[in-house]
Amino acid sequence: QLSYLMLFMKSPRKWRIHSSFPGVVRSLLVGLLIPFGALLIHAKPPYFGNGMRNGWADQDSVVIWTRTTRFEEMNQGGHAFLNVPASLEGVIRKEGPASRYVADQLPQGAMLDEMLGACPGFPGEVRLRCYPIDEPEEKIETPWRETHADTDYAVQFKLDGLKAGISYGVELEARPIGEQSHTSAFKGAFKTAHAPEHGGPLRFCVTTCHDFLRRDDGLEGHLIYQPMQLMHPDFVVHAGDIEYYDKPKPWAWTVELMRFKWARLFSMPRNRTFYSQHTTYFIKDDHDTLKNDCWPGQEYGAVTFEEGVHLFNQEQFPTRDPRYHSIRWGQDVEIWLLEGRDYRSSNRMEDGPEKSILGSTQKAWLQSSLRASSATFKLVFTPTPVVGPDRPNKKDNHANEVFSHEGKELRTLFSSVDGTILFCGDRHWQYASEDPTTGLWEFGCGPGSARHQLGWKEGDQRPQHRFLRVAGGYLSGDAWRDELGQPRLVLRHRDVYGEPVSEFAFPR
Repeated sequence: QLSYLMLFMKSPRKWRIHSSFPGVVRSLLVGLLIPFGALLIHAKPPYFGNGMRNGWADQDSVVIWTRTTRFEEMNQGGHAFLNVPASLEGVIRKEGPASRYVADQLPQGAMLDEMLGACPGFPGEVRLRCYPIDEPEEKIETPWRETHADTDYAVQFKLDGLKAGISYGVELEARPIGEQSHTSAFKGAFKTAHAPEHGGPLRFCVTTCHDFLRRDDGLEGHLIYQPMQLMHPDFVVHAGDIEYYDKPKPWAWTVELMRFKWARLFSMPRNRTFYSQHTTYFIKDDHDTLKNDCWPGQEYGAVTFEEGVHLFNQEQFPTRDPRYHSIRWGQDVEIWLLEGRDYRSSNRMEDGPEKSILGSTQKAWLQSSLRASSATFKLVFTPTPVVGPDRPNKKDNHANEVFSHEGKELRTLFSSVDGTILFCGDRHWQYASEDPTTGLWEFGCGPGSARHQLGWKEGDQRPQHRFLRVAGGYLSGDAWRDELGQPRLVLRHRDVYGEPVSEFAFPR
């Protein structure tokens, strides 16, 4: 279709025939250029417009995710979405047809792939080469794998037999299905977890609350990724709310719109580059599962909760079952990644022993694995707060009364295991809190954008607070052994430019 056609020369983007051109102009240009197409086109799809992501890295394995795309870059000159109200979802649910969930948010005559930020998929074949950066001759090479529309043109590779504490390079190649020569390539990197006996220094970062609408670096993405890149963290935890389905332009009322939002977010250059080069653990929360404060059995537009879970767990991010896991990172650090949506009870259920966010199986695993760990620092990453404090109107976390029974149970567990520190996403302000009853510490990393802080009043310091800042940024951690051989951990909140705004040293 003419609205999707792009012709490339070896020179810059000015030679593209973009979908934002008026239809008559597009048709005229295509008519003039098609006879010379063989001279103008230097490559053809598929491309790697979303780069690659990795997940679940431990000492000897990792999962690599990528997606084949129609174009090399997002559509930076497309149409803007219409600003329709959230209430339209209920109107369409009642009146139909379901096609209106998409159509009513687009300008007349526009298609989704013509919108600002679009990065449409394209079928192809992908293969991967992986090697230690210091030993490039030791390559792992996978067979070619096809990508298809039913999985949004995404493909994943589980790599085993890796070495601990090693930086690996990744080379991706893509070609049209059935053709023998590849047409595009992409390079990325990751690092495996340190062996349990490793006593060297460790650095990590924590972030939460990103979306396209409230990015703070234009179409480049989010500012935090430049200072985080310069810190060279061993790993990063994205603690949830990676994207917001239930925010406008567009409201993601269909699977198609959800996929659009993921492709748009990770085709922004800063975001794509960072996640293609760093070991990352992704946790999902409510906004990137279905909608605000959601639980199993609910719907949002034409999407069920179960479909939202499948989209995140199996399609858009590196897959693991179950999605809760612990990974040892050297002699002194072990991390726990908790799953806060898949097993939860309804918020409306009466509180008591049976009401849970984690579910009984995950909770039993958490208790046994924490108590069995020999790590000095046991770092637990949760998508929602356990200590807080949180706003009284929030009803889906352990810091408030709605899940009070399990909240008390978890604070008692965590505080009884020496060296346990909590890190949470979800909240749009930075804080460090110490539970007055148990002495348990929790760090909220704050939103990953200077335009995304909200929900708490600056200066409203509660008894739990040891630090409070209502602003965007991220959290960093450094662990090492001092000259006496004693383990140390320093945690710092940072602003979006990477400047430290707090510092906490452990043991205290």
